[in-house]
Amino acid sequence: MASTERHEMEMRQKAQKALRTGVSDPVEMLRLQCLKRGAAGIKGLGRAFRIMDDDGNRKLDKSEFRKGLSDYGLVLEEEEVLTVFTLFDQDNSGTISFDEFLSRVRPPMGKNRRALVLQAFNKLDKTGDGVITVDDLRGVYDVRQHPKFISGEWTEEQVFLKFLSSYDTPNQADGLVTKEEFTNYYSGVSASIDNDAYFDLMMRQCWKL
Repeated sequence: MASTERHEMEMRQKAQKALRTGVSDPVEMLRLQCLKRGAAGIKGLGRAFRIMDDDGNRKLDKSEFRKGLSDYGLVLEEEEVLTVFTLFDQDNSGTISFDEFLSRVRPPMGKNRRALVLQAFNKLDKTGDGVITVDDLRGVYDVRQHPKFISGEWTEEQVFLKFLSSYDTPNQADGLVTKEEFTNYYSGVSASIDNDAYFDLMMRQCWKL
């Protein structure tokens, strides 16, 4: 289920307010800059890094890391970029794992919330191959909880297509949703919902868990 417009607005406002008040931790600054873009912000950063990963080893050197942040529009001083890179390059190899980096930037989810997200993913991943296809989503995604469907602004098909588009890379759409993308998306949604009971209810109603 895509986060509602209200949750998106609250998330962006919280992130913008925190950035205005000042953040000393560069990792937290990156997290807030991603959340300022809404629920899909972390997911978008992951895709920016994957584009930079030419050899597919899921590692980035310092220049690739710097360019990935810049291409995604995240603003850090050069000293802050070096601080973050050094923090994750613990073996001094000159490269960092962007999987580990994204796991740290991703807003933390409690154990129960993470379990619900993985339960939803596993339900959708009918083949168990770690990837959800468009066909997997059909008949499972419940659009009736979406505010624009409730208000009559959008048809069921419009809501469904909007949800799928949140996972596809512009100009590189592949119709696939990985566990990483699914978790990154819902980490953003989770950050906009303070109440655990509401998050639980939302996930169960949406994915019929």
